[in-house]
Formats: sequence, structure tokens, C-alpha cells
Amino acid sequence: MKLRKEKILTDVLLGAGLYLLDSMRDRLSDTVDTVRSRARDTYDTASDRVSRASDVLTGEDHSGISTAAALLIGVGIGVGVGMLFAPASGEETRRNIAGKAEYYGDRVRERFSKESEPASGTYGA
Repeated sequence: MKLRKEKILTDVLLGAGLYLLDSMRDRLSDTVDTVRSRARDTYDTASDRVSRASDVLTGEDHSGISTAAALLIGVGIGVGVGMLFAPASGEETRRNIAGKAEYYGDRVRERFSKESEPASGTYGA
């Protein structure tokens, strides 16, 4: 008798569980589709980022502008931090910066003026 009551109880519990699952099936399928879509989007984004990082590390990325921009940002941050922690006064620091800028500007001008001068000698001789 006890075995039959347990079987009836098990059948009732299984039936109630199936009824609840059946009513939630549509909502679960929508949720599963949403999760699947999000997972696919996340995977695509991660794959693109890993691919770009791999290209940069192997030297196949030819974005010189981004490299130059990163260099300029780094130099700007370095100059800013250097000015904040410099032991010299503000006027002396500005004078030093102006002197170095003039020095390097002259060097660049000299280099470009040497490159633009015509070569001496005859062509093809």
C-alpha cells in the first residue's frame, strides 16, 4: 500500500513539474535565444579584438597614425608629470623647455635643408 502511495505522489509531482515546464517553455526558448545571441556577439567582439592584438604583436598592423598618436600622448603625459615634479621654478622650467625646443627645431631644419640640397657631381658619370 505504501508503495502505491509513493507512486501516486511521484506521478503527481512529475505531472506538476511537466505542467510548469510546459508553461515556461516559450519563455525559456526566448531567453535561450537571447543568451545565445549575446554569447555570439560577445564571441565575435572578443575574436576581433584578439585578431587585432595579434596583428599588432606580429607587426602586420600598419596603423602608423595610432602608433604616432600613442607616442604623442605618452610624451605629453611624460612632460606634464615632469613639469609637476621638477625641482626648478616655473620660469626656469619654461626657459629650459624653450631652449630645448629651439635646439631640436634647429637640428630638424638643418637636416631637412641638407637633404633638399642638390647633390654635387654629374648624373651617371
